[in-house]
Amino acid sequence: MTDRLRVLRRRWRTLLRLSLGPATAYFFATHVLDHRQAFFAPVACVIVLIAGAGLRGRTSYELVLGVSIGVLVGELLILGIGRGAWQMALIVTLTVTIATLLGLKGLALTQAANSSVLLAAVVPAMGAGNPAITRFLDALVGGAVGLAMILLIPRNAVRDIDREVQVFLNRLGGILSRIAQSLRTIDASLADLALQEARSMQPLVESMTSTAANVSEIARMSPMRWRQREHVETYVSTVHDLDNAVRDARVMARKASALLRHGEPVPAGMDQAIDALARAIGIFADDLSERDDFEEARQQLVEAARMATAALPEAMTMNSAAIAAQIRSLAADLLYASGYSRDEIDERLE
Repeated sequence: MTDRLRVLRRRWRTLLRLSLGPATAYFFATHVLDHRQAFFAPVACVIVLIAGAGLRGRTSYELVLGVSIGVLVGELLILGIGRGAWQMALIVTLTVTIATLLGLKGLALTQAANSSVLLAAVVPAMGAGNPAITRFLDALVGGAVGLAMILLIPRNAVRDIDREVQVFLNRLGGILSRIAQSLRTIDASLADLALQEARSMQPLVESMTSTAANVSEIARMSPMRWRQREHVETYVSTVHDLDNAVRDARVMARKASALLRHGEPVPAGMDQAIDALARAIGIFADDLSERDDFEEARQQLVEAARMATAALPEAMTMNSAAIAAQIRSLAADLLYASGYSRDEIDERLE
């Protein structure tokens, strides 16, 4: 229950949208457009607010279009063939066909079908005008109000992307610390566990990438979040490099496991280099959240790469060399994420 209450507190914007949006859409359709049976306006608004709140702009527009097209096509067909079970089957099939030909897919296609089903089941009130036109307009009004609510009461773009990035960086730092511990204790099972954890981060990478795309559009489109645009873009620009960093961590864990399983000597100081890299990730996370200049994080990343190179013995193995290379590669990815150019990275890691 505590977790659910925490989620509920975070959803106050959703609750506000859902209270204002459908009521506004219904009021406009009923009192401005003078539609007597304007239930499609609040329904379309709720669909967009629930299904479209986490989507990118283009998909949200397609969702509004899908609902509206489902209403228009369905009602035009009903005017000709009437209502009933077989008519519903035909209407849904034709609606989905037309929506597909118009390029709609996913949620937009689903809502087009849902709209046509609702139309086939609900008989319009007498004297309500042309139901095809009135319900189509109601759906457009509801969808437009829903989109307006998303832009006028938007998600907190910085907070949302920061939450996911911080979780990602915290887990990445933990993986590196576990790899370092495996080298200190000569325990291949710890390296294997670190590899499993690194592999399990792919869904988090995908979620972070999706969130980055969404909050970038929110910061660009919503006047309420324009002041966050620069900070959001700082986060968004790091996502690709963070994805590369976790890939480096997977390779590092695999090579550490191979080195330990084969009984190869552990280079003195390599575990300390990995620990330094983990500390650098923590500093990087703080700098990203606080909009700092990353200079301390950069110094720590360069130091970790230097330590890895210094730890390599003259008679190195393929695995020990690969571990050092991945430390340098991961440091380079985070230096990219901090805003360094390739030439600057080459110069610092020389």
